[in-house]
Amino acid sequence: MRTIRPILSQSTTSISQLRKNPSAILSEGDGFPVVVLNRNEPHFYCVPAELYEKMLDDLENAELIKVVHARQCQLDMKSRVEVNIAYL
Repeated sequence: MRTIRPILSQSTTSISQLRKNPSAILSEGDGFPVVVLNRNEPHFYCVPAELYEKMLDDLENAELIKVVHARQCQLDMKSRVEVNIAYL
């Protein structure tokens, strides 16, 4: 049984069209991903380099946020040091 996969892009193309002129296909996407269809089903997405770099940066930031939250949870009241502003 085949599952229906959603198309997560505004632009679509076929593999044969992509082979003819890949640069034109990416430019048609206006900076957004273009889904490449094989037998009318999503086969893969062509993502412009700038968008791919942004996606990787966002993923890295999400991982760093997880680390920060985990470290904040590890802190408890005993490990904190009270400071009097008068002594600074």
